[in-house]
Amino acid sequence: MTSFFGLPSFVIRGLTLSGVVGATWLARCTPLNASELVAHPPHLPWSHKPFYSSFDYASVRRGFIVYKNVCANCHSMTSLAYRHLIGTCLTEEEAKALAAEATVEDGPDDEGNTFERPGRVTDFLPKPYANLKAAQFANNGAAPPDLSLIIKAREGGPDYVFSVLTGYREPPAGIVVREGLHYNAYFPGGLIAMAQALANDIVEYEDGTPANISQMAKDVTTFLAWASEPEHDDRKLMGIKVLGLTFLALLASLYVKRFKWSVLKTRRIKFF
Repeated sequence: MTSFFGLPSFVIRGLTLSGVVGATWLARCTPLNASELVAHPPHLPWSHKPFYSSFDYASVRRGFIVYKNVCANCHSMTSLAYRHLIGTCLTEEEAKALAAEATVEDGPDDEGNTFERPGRVTDFLPKPYANLKAAQFANNGAAPPDLSLIIKAREGGPDYVFSVLTGYREPPAGIVVREGLHYNAYFPGGLIAMAQALANDIVEYEDGTPANISQMAKDVTTFLAWASEPEHDDRKLMGIKVLGLTFLALLASLYVKRFKWSVLKTRRIKFF
């Protein structure tokens, strides 16, 4: 008895069984990446995601409060200056007062010496540690990353950052957490050096919003998203304007085309 291509049916069955066994063997021998052993962050409905939407600036202001009171103790934002916060997170007077609280090393003076002065709005936000070694020493060898572009630097962007901030759990059975590490369901590998930084009511929002963990994680993630792309709203507004003008130009081009070609397209040619 024969089957496809004139081959006997038992040969076809043998080839099929060999293919199944080979695929199973390859699947079992394929190494797993660390990212496959953790939960993947869900896609969250961020208000600034649609192309026609802007940032929720009330959330951005609340997120700056969380960063200033919680995250800034370990994480720097070297690309953000006090002047960038004016009109978004702070008024000009508030930005000047906040900058004046910092001590900035400046110089050299006329004699070539450095000196310390109060901060100005043109200064960048201060670093929590003097250098990389100091950051590593204070955090069990793991230097906290700079948060200026953390949304752009991590796959998943705001979804990932929010999930990590809220993803601390008790380790499942069989996972041993070494001293100095913590289990986080969304961090690659599952073990993270950063302890859970957020707790209910550790900050107080001026607008009366409840400061629970998920709300603070959402607000600080929105602030970090804005800080990584402060031109976000201007870019979208410009894009909408360009699309509108392009549409009008297209209509005008179609009208001119029909007007210019109407004589040729409506003429009658007779052969005698």
